Amino acid sequence: MDTQSLRLFVLACETLNISAAGRALGMAPAVASTRIAKLERLVGAELLHRSTRKVSLSSEGQDFLPYAREIIAQEEAAMAALGAGQAHIRGTLRFAAPSSFAQLYIAPLLPLFMQHYPDLTLDLHLSDTQFDLIEGSYDLALRNSVLEDSSLTARKLADDKRILCASPDYLNRQGTPKTPADLRTHRLIAFRDLEPRGLVGPDGATSDFDPKRAAHRLVLNDGMTQKQLTRDGAGISVNSLWLVHDDLTHGRLLHVLPEYALAEQPSLWLIYPKSNVVSAKVRVFIDFLIDHIGRAQFQRQPYSK
Repeated sequence: MDTQSLRLFVLACETLNISAAGRALGMAPAVASTRIAKLERLVGAELLHRSTRKVSLSSEGQDFLPYAREIIAQEEAAMAALGAGQAHIRGTLRFAAPSSFAQLYIAPLLPLFMQHYPDLTLDLHLSDTQFDLIEGSYDLALRNSVLEDSSLTARKLADDKRILCASPDYLNRQGTPKTPADLRTHRLIAFRDLEPRGLVGPDGATSDFDPKRAAHRLVLNDGMTQKQLTRDGAGISVNSLWLVHDDLTHGRLLHVLPEYALAEQPSLWLIYPKSNVVSAKVRVFIDFLIDHIGRAQFQRQPYSK
């Protein structure tokens, strides 16, 4: 099977444009269309639906896509074993990550990464809302939840410690809670849902950060907005240390109930479809992120309390 046609098919799936995929691989539009048609005759199925206005992936194409990617990954691994290096890493890497984390820690690194791999195109999907990695046809995603899907593989990027925060102005106006029970009289900011978060005291006793039982609450689904509202005095919220580290250090936010730890302390995971061979483009991006973010400053520097 012609791997260049497979590359064309994969790229056409990512761009939903056969002509654009062909141009990226140095093919004229007519040549690209002919190669896709030839591939479809070879596998005995229509992989892409075409109309005058758009291209879409067929159900057969959806089933065939992971196998096409696997064959390409096998070829890249074989070339790497023979000494092929960075110059041969090309194509499109589709990567999804929480927008808050990406703005602070990933976006500043991208110019350096692109200097190392100038032939690789990055297609970024940045959102604090999670989605299905396979259905979205993404090569790699950053998540802070435990891996449950057996069709996926994960590598740990960093710890994701969570703490309760509020602004000095809010605490001056509303008072500083001394115990978790005091939170019921405060304004609480909840992220996405109203599920309670367990708190463990210094003596091992457990209690909750429970927005449902608060006198006032604000619910949202964007981490940057939550941090800004907390800084502006809207209430008390649970935040990732990587998001608020600088604000804690400079006194714009204060650690609330520092004697109590959140029972759930997740990690940041790089998630990708399970495969016998990790494609070169995915492997180099994972290694780059782990090398530069896995030792991030927020993980090893203290902050002011």
